[in-house]
Amino acid sequence: MSAANLTTTRKTIYGLLGAALLGTSVLTASALAPLPVRADTAVAVIDPTRSFAPLVEKVMPSVVSVEVKLRAVSNEGGPDMQRMPDEFRQFFDQFPQFRDRLPNRPQQRGGGMAEGSGFVITPDGYVVTNNHVVDNASQVSLRFQNGDLYDADVVGTDPKTDLALLKIKNSDKSFPFVKFASAEAKVGDWVMAVGNPFGLGGTVTAGIVSARGRDIGSGPYDDFLQIDASINRGNSGGPAFNLDGQVVGINTAIFSPSGGSVGIGFAIPASTANDVIESLKANGAVTRGWLGVRIQGITPDLAEGLGLKEAKGAIISDVTEDSPALKAGLKQGDTILRANGQAIADARDLSRTIAKVKPGSEIPVDIIRNGKAETINVKIGVMPNDTPRMASKQDKQDDKLDLSALGLNVTPADDGAGVTITAIDPDSPAAERGLQPGDVILEVAGTQVTNPSEIQKILKGEKGKSVVMLVRSGDNQRYIALPREKS
Repeated sequence: MSAANLTTTRKTIYGLLGAALLGTSVLTASALAPLPVRADTAVAVIDPTRSFAPLVEKVMPSVVSVEVKLRAVSNEGGPDMQRMPDEFRQFFDQFPQFRDRLPNRPQQRGGGMAEGSGFVITPDGYVVTNNHVVDNASQVSLRFQNGDLYDADVVGTDPKTDLALLKIKNSDKSFPFVKFASAEAKVGDWVMAVGNPFGLGGTVTAGIVSARGRDIGSGPYDDFLQIDASINRGNSGGPAFNLDGQVVGINTAIFSPSGGSVGIGFAIPASTANDVIESLKANGAVTRGWLGVRIQGITPDLAEGLGLKEAKGAIISDVTEDSPALKAGLKQGDTILRANGQAIADARDLSRTIAKVKPGSEIPVDIIRNGKAETINVKIGVMPNDTPRMASKQDKQDDKLDLSALGLNVTPADDGAGVTITAIDPDSPAAERGLQPGDVILEVAGTQVTNPSEIQKILKGEKGKSVVMLVRSGDNQRYIALPREKS
């Protein structure tokens, strides 16, 4: 057999083998696939190795381009920072590489116009998008894939999760719609994103869920899905679908050093969006539960210093005046391990758990206080709009002390609230943990201190390798654990 014939024969064999393997995959998928139904329920299971076309055909009619007329546009060189929620402005200040690299502002056009994406969730025309897409809008229009254009009202917005609910005006038509997924998306699941990138209209991209629970610093309830389907400016507010045609996330942000998609996109999970949208639909606003504490997560050092078995939970670093926590008897230094029957993994987990509790409800909060387990019942309040005042207070005495064993020098604070750090050993654990001259130590080992000699007395009576301190830096308070002796 000639070399040419041998090559042809091998190609034929490999082709037949590949077809046989693909055939097995298709038969398996076909055996499990349900009957095709409308886009507002489930669709037939899609085999992504062949085509997403059946899924696109089912869900595309429910996706809209959001066209916004702005009251004022001041977006030269990047997003209008003044009109962004505080959480987003703080995030961009901390991570400038994100500024103007996110789809967090819709695609800008001349004449004060902007564009984003959205999707219909009810047959009577309720539409979900991002808050930043319709922020400061004087007029909102929705364009469907078939070219139909409708005006819409903004029913309500929630800047803390960057979600908004719209309603198509004056229409008795029944619209194609999709539903939120009831099951959580898993890492590795296929997703298909649909949206209006750069004003191009209905565009489809596909990828997988790359990670869950991402915190990008945009707000207190960050719990983003990370997906690698291409997301660009103008995709904001668009849906990410699973293979059943259900919305698993709302595309909100990307990370990009270049301004275009590099395969790192962030979507608000369906579970978060569903709760917020239902509240917006019923009340036009979101009412969240409020405990009234300032909290931080438990590090391994803190866990050891507090005598905890593992680094889980949230420690209270301050309590708000006239708050549900203060009225119930929660205190600085209490470590919250469970709330409303749910185990608390970290500070962010506690924030989300309390926010979901209906104001007025009384819930059990399991804590560790001075090494002992307690349960305190708290009547949850309504989260205020303004930043509340903290309730911590201390008194003053005089003297100075060189705490060289801890790598710092201290003196009584001018206002009598704790002791002020005057010097830090740059090679000490105190410096490694970010302590700086001017920081104020309020508590040591759970005991309030007003002068340096009290710290020395507490250290002599304490056991263990490290000591936990409550430290105030500017307007913030946090717990740290310092080794009792310099290494």
